[in-house]
Amino acid sequence: MDVPEPTVRAGLAADYFQTYSVVGLLAVLGVLFVAVAFGAGRLLRPVVPTPEKLLTYECGVDPVGEGWAHTQVRYYVYAFLYVIFAVDSIFLFPWATVFAAPGYGAATLVEMFIFLGFLAVGLLYAYKKGVLAWT
Repeated sequence: MDVPEPTVRAGLAADYFQTYSVVGLLAVLGVLFVAVAFGAGRLLRPVVPTPEKLLTYECGVDPVGEGWAHTQVRYYVYAFLYVIFAVDSIFLFPWATVFAAPGYGAATLVEMFIFLGFLAVGLLYAYKKGVLAWT
């Protein structure tokens, strides 16, 4: 096994860390940009608190009654199921386009069926719990 000379190794290490220094510099610049933007917003905005501004705002209508409202949990479950299947479709479409490419064969097919199996088990569980019933 060929081991590079010490000066070559030092040059390779310097190149390696130089690429990461660019990433670090960009991260620092990004954080600084956000901090300056928030600071400028805080310094430049007008601050005139009035009783009207301190009221709770609900879609342009003055709030009436208590702040507590009862919401059916099943609507959240439907939203959660939608998110799960949206993520599923986001994963399936790129997989379907790449599947025919060379180098993607039986292994990716097995992985996809394992993924779909997990989704099917989750859907079966939701069905058994009665979550998918509209009554």
